[in-house]
Amino acid sequence: MDFVYFIVLVSSLILVHEFGHFLFAKAFGVKVLTFSVGFGPKIIKLHGRETEYCVSLLPLGGYVRMLEESKNDLVLPEDRRRTFESIAAYKRVLIVLAGPLMNIVFPVLLYFSVFVGDGPFLPATIGVVLPNHPAEGKLFPGDRVMSVNGEDIATFDDLKRAVSKNAGKTLKLVVFRDKRDVDVEVTVEDTTERRELDLIEHVGTIGIQPSAPAPVIGVSSPESPAYRAGLRTFDLITSVGGQPLRRFMDLDDAFDADIGGTLPVTYLRPVPVPDALGGLADMAVFEAGVVALTPDPNGTTLLERTGIETADLYVAIVPADSYLSKAGLHAGDKLLRLDGDAVPAWSTFREKVFAAPDRQHRFEYFSARDGRVRSGEFQMRREEFSDPRGQTFRRQYVLPIQHWTPVAPEERVAHPSPVRYALVKAVEETADVTRLVVVGLVRLAQGRVSLRSLSGPITIYQVAGEEGRKGPDYFIWAMAVISINLGLFNLLPIPVLDGGHLMFLMLEGVLRRRVPLRVRELSHLVGMAILFALMVLAFKNDIEKRWDAMLGERSGFSG
Repeated sequence: MDFVYFIVLVSSLILVHEFGHFLFAKAFGVKVLTFSVGFGPKIIKLHGRETEYCVSLLPLGGYVRMLEESKNDLVLPEDRRRTFESIAAYKRVLIVLAGPLMNIVFPVLLYFSVFVGDGPFLPATIGVVLPNHPAEGKLFPGDRVMSVNGEDIATFDDLKRAVSKNAGKTLKLVVFRDKRDVDVEVTVEDTTERRELDLIEHVGTIGIQPSAPAPVIGVSSPESPAYRAGLRTFDLITSVGGQPLRRFMDLDDAFDADIGGTLPVTYLRPVPVPDALGGLADMAVFEAGVVALTPDPNGTTLLERTGIETADLYVAIVPADSYLSKAGLHAGDKLLRLDGDAVPAWSTFREKVFAAPDRQHRFEYFSARDGRVRSGEFQMRREEFSDPRGQTFRRQYVLPIQHWTPVAPEERVAHPSPVRYALVKAVEETADVTRLVVVGLVRLAQGRVSLRSLSGPITIYQVAGEEGRKGPDYFIWAMAVISINLGLFNLLPIPVLDGGHLMFLMLEGVLRRRVPLRVRELSHLVGMAILFALMVLAFKNDIEKRWDAMLGERSGFSG
């Protein structure tokens, strides 16, 4: 089946590429003699009025053969104005460009076919407002954003994209709050994100997240009403006083309703399953329970009345061999301070650590084991890992600990303009991938990316099979990425590629005459040699990556 996926992927992209040349040649009146998908012996032939359409044995390429005097074609008198050389130079440029450009435009349709099926979406409702960000004090959990700068906002994805594209600017939001529309102005924070190939991306953020946190609690004080009643950190409260709960913020109202009285509280407690699936997975199961909790009538906040707070700052996972475990941190501990400053939220902790990854950090935490405030020091580490294909990736820095803050389920909404949404997303994704591939080629020319990163038909075969087995969307996504790579590769100024033809056309425009035939023939030989060398290198890389992956799997089984 992998072979079928490979043939479908490669043939489709070649067909699209050659159709671009064919379409523009026909549009400009050039006579097309042959339209072939593949090279070598022809296994399927169809004769049109003046063009032979065929499928050849070797699928790794294709060609459109146009009537050309320079190739000693027999040119009848009525066809003298239909040769490739007879048309204007700009038309020849467009015919040559059409193939690669078709490979770059085609992914827009591919991505569109994926995105048009997206949904339903999260509504544009604020779930969390992160501290120390522009939205703090201006937007609140439960706010529904109706418009940004006069443009209607239907989903949280729309809101996120509107914010990300306006880094450093002030946005005017209309927010539905307390059953009325409220005007809010927020200045977008300009943040930088480091992407692959050392790309720096400027992204606007205001510090909001969708979906409110579920009522997962943290309980630190053994003297609190919640602890005495039997509640513990990471319990998921399902009801208070018979009233079902969905969000953490609902706990305030639930305990406010009956101050001083004892309330039944039902909960689900995650209990780890040792050696789950024979040690192949880390797993926990929920155990249900109920307690009787009597809030402190003298308290004014949820924490003062019950001892309950959000579990956001409580550490849920600390790998045993991690540097934070060696610094003294354990699961269930609560982060308090970092480098002398109070930590208001987990997001703040992450931001501060990643803002200064090369320095030593001192942190304070509340120990769940002995109820004392302890401290430790750590410095982030770089880590490397390999994917199943043997490709090695380097993560600059890794923060190994995790918290557990599940979100409350939201009623999702359909996008009011699914076609427009899908088209905009498709164009943006195509532009993003194209930019990444262009930068990759530049980095390769600069020597900043190793030639070992080049991949060839074996990798394409493997990717086609893997993504095809995952489903149509994954296959289409892979096809789009490979199509963009194919289009841009063909624009390289290597004779025999479209980029080489463009180079000769540009020289022709400068010299005001055709490049001598002997020069073109020699350059084509050089171009073929370059392509052959690149193909050998790509095959070598493919085999080495596959060999390394096989050795890794073998050592994994034997270990």
